[in-house]
Amino acid sequence: MPYEKNWDVVIAGAGPAGLSAAPVLGRCRRRVLLCDTGTPRNHATDAMHGYLGHDGIAPRDFRARTHAELSRYTSVHFLAQAVADATPCGDGGFTVMLGDGAAVGCRKLLLATGLQDTLPQVPGVADLWGRSVHNCPYCDGWELRDAPVAAYGKRRHGLEIARALTAWTRDLVLCTDGPSGLSGADRQALEANGVVLIETPLARLDGCDGRLKALVLADGRRVPRTALFFDLPASPQSALARRLGCEPNARGGVRAGRLESSSVPGVFVAGNILRDVQLAVVAAAEGCKAAFGINRSLTREDFERRATGMRRVEHPPIAEPATDTAA
Repeated sequence: MPYEKNWDVVIAGAGPAGLSAAPVLGRCRRRVLLCDTGTPRNHATDAMHGYLGHDGIAPRDFRARTHAELSRYTSVHFLAQAVADATPCGDGGFTVMLGDGAAVGCRKLLLATGLQDTLPQVPGVADLWGRSVHNCPYCDGWELRDAPVAAYGKRRHGLEIARALTAWTRDLVLCTDGPSGLSGADRQALEANGVVLIETPLARLDGCDGRLKALVLADGRRVPRTALFFDLPASPQSALARRLGCEPNARGGVRAGRLESSSVPGVFVAGNILRDVQLAVVAAAEGCKAAFGINRSLTREDFERRATGMRRVEHPPIAEPATDTAA
């Protein structure tokens, strides 16, 4: 087997969260196994935005650059496999099952497995996804400022994505692909903001070379648009957090403490699975915070063991005092 059996930390997921955690832990001289199958949430996009020093970089170039930087840290190893499962051990660590069926051990586990988007079930969406069909105006709204844009979603989801887009453009239609389910007050608010509500079902999206040209409605009408933003639920790429028993939060993600500790001792979480602000730069920050928490726990465990002979699992509580930042 080309990798060791025992690690300080196994990181499941090498998006911005996992990639940011790995060098922090490497600089702390931790033995880290970083596992990923190469299915990032932003795989279809041409560019990442809002990431200081990397604005506009292609996601694949970002990953290549970060992997090159990781090569400086000889204790950090990347494995192009998924973490298939993980189970707690009696010593406070974990047995981790990899995608090839092999098992490795670790003391701490960082889940940074991310989300996957649910695309609108409309013909033509897949060909335009990531180029002119988007789900995050913070990521792609600037490039479409003042452009004719469509929002897609039903009920509150549709209202909220349309409302969000008014920060970038006022040339907006809200397509609900059938009855909107909106109240009279919501309809009035949309009208007052110049948002045209379209409840006629969509037949398809018409575009060329990844660029949207028009919405084609079921009654044959064409609505010229440059881009479409949608608000549909995303789902976890991995069920690891649920299988390990991590407590969920009110947003449908994983509940985490100040240092990204989960409710399961030894398990930390970072990135979009928290369902907090879902930007690459935020996920990276969460990965760094998790790495800090992991290294602090490992250091405290080892310090106490050498001093007393006791083996205890150190884990930041979910509600940790804000003043406790010592390593």
